[in-house]
Amino acid sequence: MSHVFHRSPDPIIAVKAEGCWIHGNDGATYLDAAGGAVVSNIGHGDEGVLSAMTRHMATLDYLHPSVFTSVTLEDYAAALAPRLPMDDPRVFPTTGGSEAVETALKMTRAYHLARGEEERVVIVSREMSYHGNTLWALDVSGREPLRRPYEPWLGRSVKVPAVTEYRCPSSTHPDGCAQWHVDRLDETLQRVGPGRVAAFVAEPIGGATLGAATPPEGYWPAIAELCRRHGVLLVVDEVMTGFGRTGSWFGIDHYGVRPDILATAKGAAGGYWPLGLAVASGEVHETLAGGFIHGFTFSHFPAGAAAAHAVLDRLVAGGLVEAAATKGEWLLGALRDRIGDSPLVGDVRGIGLLLAVELVADRETKTPFPRSERMAERLTATARELGLLVYPSTGCADGTDGDLVMLGPPLVIDHDEMGLIVDRLGKTLETM
Repeated sequence: MSHVFHRSPDPIIAVKAEGCWIHGNDGATYLDAAGGAVVSNIGHGDEGVLSAMTRHMATLDYLHPSVFTSVTLEDYAAALAPRLPMDDPRVFPTTGGSEAVETALKMTRAYHLARGEEERVVIVSREMSYHGNTLWALDVSGREPLRRPYEPWLGRSVKVPAVTEYRCPSSTHPDGCAQWHVDRLDETLQRVGPGRVAAFVAEPIGGATLGAATPPEGYWPAIAELCRRHGVLLVVDEVMTGFGRTGSWFGIDHYGVRPDILATAKGAAGGYWPLGLAVASGEVHETLAGGFIHGFTFSHFPAGAAAAHAVLDRLVAGGLVEAAATKGEWLLGALRDRIGDSPLVGDVRGIGLLLAVELVADRETKTPFPRSERMAERLTATARELGLLVYPSTGCADGTDGDLVMLGPPLVIDHDEMGLIVDRLGKTLETM
């Protein structure tokens, strides 16, 4: 009997991981096409990262961030800063993505308080979004299956429509979609009162809920301009899209926009350490210099910075960000060729090595499977039997129905391994 409170009823016991592969204690070997939860960007068992962590821990372990900093953390922030899509960025490390989002949201409140704008208390976010499982991060999320049990504790944020071209809510789609979304945000600001809105928070590219959904052309520059005009801070959630995942250092880089605050995690330390980062622009940080009432016991942890710096070095030395762009283009094309005509597949989409396959009951009408069919779970289980790990998601059509699986393999994946992903996913669908 296990005394662990597991997240699934029958988890596999892993005994070793290397590169893109995970080995179970039953002798089975799994191709990690999901990078866990789209976390592992440099692959498993990287000796350089493990050595850097070991060297660091021989010198320093825990330091309380209210008293100490470390050369390790200072060097990491200095190395990361030029790659962040922000002016004079300041990095606030946390222990994960949800904490990074919570920190980013608290920064928006503190910023407006410091400016004497106490009435700015409302956060605007998008339906069908995902920003984390802590309470405020969950409140700004629009992922209904995760929100539903906790709805009595939620409801402080305001939502605008989801950005998804496959299920675009605009009646004029595919024409004018970007402007349609900008108009919806503008209407929401006017209804709430633009002087009451603290921030607009969104993923640059739809993540776990919508599955690698890219916005229409012109969306992000227009959204950024609207926020600036009304004094609303732009908070970009790069928890899943950061650190090379989409073929650029950060997802927002594709759109030439520089946010006020950025939250990221997952690929920051590549799974070698629980790490998230809330990053403020220099202007936001300067405004908060009088005091930011916030902190975590294990924030600013130097060992996390050691792991993250080694991951950053690996991304640079291996040209892995650029590789994600070219590998992702090949993988997307190969998937479309292999499974694009499957009667179960509505859409195969993505950017870089952030890809998704949306499943439908009817390709013509895009009708999703009813939730009772548990299609994403069944496909994931079948793929696992074939030695392939994918990342399932549900509710992408209407918050209840709608199934997809995501692919986010390590950026070190080679051509033969990508071919195995295509072959095994094709065989999985053929057996459904």
